[in-house]
Amino acid sequence: MNRLLFTALLFIGLLTSCSNNEVTVSGRIVGTAGKMVYLEKSATLDQSIVDSVKMDAAGNFELILSDAPTTPSLYHIIHEGQRIPLLLTAGEQVEINAAGNISHTYEVVGSVESELLRRFNKEYMAGAAKLTQIAAKYAAAADEQTQAALNKEYAAVYTKTKQMQLRFINEHKGNIAAVYALYQRLPNDIYLFKGDSDIIYYKTVADAISKSYPNSPYLSILRSQIARMDAQLSLISQITETSIPELIIPDMYGNDVALSSLQGKVILLQFWSAELGNSNAMNADLKQIYSQYHDKGFEIYQVAIDTSRATWINSVQEQGLPWISVCDLMGQQSSALSIYNVQTLPYNYLFDAEGNILGKQLTTEQLEQKLQTLF
Repeated sequence: MNRLLFTALLFIGLLTSCSNNEVTVSGRIVGTAGKMVYLEKSATLDQSIVDSVKMDAAGNFELILSDAPTTPSLYHIIHEGQRIPLLLTAGEQVEINAAGNISHTYEVVGSVESELLRRFNKEYMAGAAKLTQIAAKYAAAADEQTQAALNKEYAAVYTKTKQMQLRFINEHKGNIAAVYALYQRLPNDIYLFKGDSDIIYYKTVADAISKSYPNSPYLSILRSQIARMDAQLSLISQITETSIPELIIPDMYGNDVALSSLQGKVILLQFWSAELGNSNAMNADLKQIYSQYHDKGFEIYQVAIDTSRATWINSVQEQGLPWISVCDLMGQQSSALSIYNVQTLPYNYLFDAEGNILGKQLTTEQLEQKLQTLF
């Protein structure tokens, strides 16, 4: 072969090899005052900026991701505090165009997984925003008729959005976009579906990803999650037995308080959140019940699912809660939620003096009826 031709082909090959290890993200953003655009890598435990550029006068930009992953991985375009999620793979040339509120208006070309992500987010974020609006109207409503109508509207929007999410996961289970959808939660949701049933969706996606992207780092994350869920289901099964799964959580003074230390008493294990602010009326009713039955052997072990120590302690003190109040400050990552399969907040379990479960998710009226029977 002609040496000059060989050298040219080799040079072209090297260029192609280099470009295949890169991702180019270019496009145009208009209708905003900001000038800088950032490309952020979103890892499991942290985020880092991998490239940034100043837009030209027309809003055009180009970002380069060197040493790009060989399977789709999560990145974000950031502009003026708004974020566009992308699932990028080495060799892609992605084009983004957006105007104004970029997280809602953007279009993406050149990345199949990123387009799937856009389609999911558009409907999901619209549903979540609608739920927030309805909740705000409910809080401001002055009459029960309006509240009842808003409750009905909230339930309809919630169901529609949740069904869309589950349908997307099932239809695109072999795509990394389905992994992203697995971990999205509507306001006040802890679980994807119904707690125990979540593992089915995780296993479905993991099985499909193992075939479409066997080398994806998200596959090992899914398998670890499934292993934890299997272990949690094993612990949850103990709740139907006479042995109450142990919790050891610090109180506001930093002292660890074990649930087992209340053995021999009738125990209400109550989960709530000071940050959500939806338990004040319940706490007021519980105080009356507690004052009536505490001397007879009734105790409340109340677990706050919060991340702000100040918010939690202030709420406990302002409401004058007289029972055992504990919080690990892990919020929705608290292992207590998994151990007791807590699906919403507030949530509770009632145990008798022998550790047998007498009921769960009891209203204050149902709780009082149970205690009247016991005492």
